[in-house]
Amino acid sequence: MKPGHGEVLIAEGDVELAADELRLIQAFRDQLDAGMWAAVPVTQPAGRRQAQLVRTFEEIPHDADRVIFFPRAAGGAR
Repeated sequence: MKPGHGEVLIAEGDVELAADELRLIQAFRDQLDAGMWAAVPVTQPAGRRQAQLVRTFEEIPHDADRVIFFPRAAGGAR
């Protein structure tokens, strides 16, 4: 994360620990309920940056190190 570049840490933890997993799931749901979309960065050759949209916590790959939340297009938030 780069300070000053719009990145904010919302939650972090270990999904192997039950208490952390519950907290991460709740943070994920809170962001979606606030009208955000979620995506997981996907490694691409030659430095290309891409991400895969996820709609549920279960869709997040187990080895993902971050989830990116971003606002929906104008008119998409509740």
